[in-house]
Formats: sequence, structure tokens, C-alpha cells
Amino acid sequence: MNDSHQPRFWRDARMPQVELRKVADGREVCYALHSHRHWSLGAITGGRSTFLYRDQMLPVSEGALVLMNPEWPHACNPVDNEPWSYLMLYVDTGWLCHLRHACGLLPGTQWRDIATAVVTDPALYRGYCALADCLLDTGRELLDKQTQLVEYLSDLMFSVDGGAAESFPAASAELAQVAAYLDAHCTQDLSLDDLCALSGYSQGHLIRSFRRHFGMTPHAYLLNRRVQYGQRQLKNGLSIAATAHAAGFADQAHFQRTFKRLVAATPCQYRGPSEQEQKTARRQ
Repeated sequence: MNDSHQPRFWRDARMPQVELRKVADGREVCYALHSHRHWSLGAITGGRSTFLYRDQMLPVSEGALVLMNPEWPHACNPVDNEPWSYLMLYVDTGWLCHLRHACGLLPGTQWRDIATAVVTDPALYRGYCALADCLLDTGRELLDKQTQLVEYLSDLMFSVDGGAAESFPAASAELAQVAAYLDAHCTQDLSLDDLCALSGYSQGHLIRSFRRHFGMTPHAYLLNRRVQYGQRQLKNGLSIAATAHAAGFADQAHFQRTFKRLVAATPCQYRGPSEQEQKTARRQ
């Protein structure tokens, strides 16, 4: 892959509530269906793509913003392998809840899904790109970045937060128990028999019911959680090999394949250079 086309990740330990990703050529980084624990906001900065969001298939193109609620399955991929580029902002759900509450948009600090999936307002699009430029600029001060983040997301929430989205149908106690078990034991070797014993469902009924509620099979849900676990470990500085083992993958190659399929970046690209690698680069 051309270095200029590799995904770029921005993080700042002083702003743990947000992470930014920039992709110059989305043809190189296709997604499988996945979800995030946090709220996500994307901007299509070039070309066209198809936004699969729960049960909707939405065409989007340059100038569009896409909004993704926590835990809602989604995927965004290019149309006919045409060039396309995008920015993605990942925002901590709890932090955003407090911002929405402070704006008077929520009665409390409990999360409420946002109904809007796509925004095409040119001013909001330009504001997003300006925010991304600010975050990526190493010369901008922390206060400047924090201010722009709060101001932009406040404006966006006032524009799109007029009503709650239709929620997923309530999970049965049995399905909720299965999901909680997968969350707690995602790094372990689990079997379908284990999950059926836990829920009292037959194998076929469990898979159909789980997919209907969560948008993916129990196995896909498990892999999604393992990759999320891996992302946290990589951000904490754990090596890729150690992360693969800790996350419950059979080997590093399996971890890397699954990670790239769901995150659309390799673990190395997501982690960024280690402190030692940065020191070496500065000496060269």
C-alpha cells in the first residue's frame, strides 16, 4: 500500500474522549459488518460509498456526514471499487451524554440513540473538516482543540438531536445473559453448546434470535468484542503478538486478519510507532 494511502490515527492522552482516523483511499480498507461501544461520526471527503446501517443501505458521497450509534452494526465500503476517502471521529459515549445533557438535549446523562443517520448540510460538513484539521495539526494548542471539539459537537447535536431513534427490540433475559457472558469472556475459547446451555435455546433458535436483536451472530459478536479488546491493549502499548494472545486468538496471523477486516487497518497501523521506533526515527 502507498504510504500516503495508509490510514492515519490521531490520539492525545489529554483528550481521551475522542479519536480521529483519516483515510486517503478507502479502496484499500474495506470493512466487514461491525459495531463500536462509542458513538462515531464520519465524513466522506471524496468519492462515493455505500453505508450499511442496521437494516438500511444508504448511498453517500463527498460532503455527507454519517452518524453511528453505539452498538449499531454498520459497514461503509466503496461503490464499484471507485476511489473514495473519509474521516472518522470516535467519541466516548459517556462524555457525549454529558455534553448533550448540558445542552438541554437529554433529561439526564443516560444515552439515547440519535435517529439521524446521514447529514448533508454543507456548513456542518465544513465544520467537521475544520475540526479534523485542528486535531491533526501538531502546532495547535490543547485549549484550541478542546474548544473546537465541544463547539462543533454542540452545534451538530442541536441540529440532529430532535428525537430518539427507534431502539432495537428489547432483548429477552436469555439473550441479554448470553451477550453479557460474551462480553465478560470474550478472550476465552467458547462453544455454541456453552451458550445454548446458558440460554436454554436450541442452536438454530439462539443464532437466529441473537442476530435479529444484535445484528450479528454470537460468533461475529465475540470477534467484534475481541478486536475491541485488542484495540485497548494496543493503545496501552502492548505488543501485537502479546495482544493477539491476550485477546484469545489462536495466533498472531488470525488476529491481524480479523483486526484488519473489522477496523480496516492493520494492528501496526492502528497502534502507531512505538516509543523506541519514534526515538530511532528522530535520530535518523
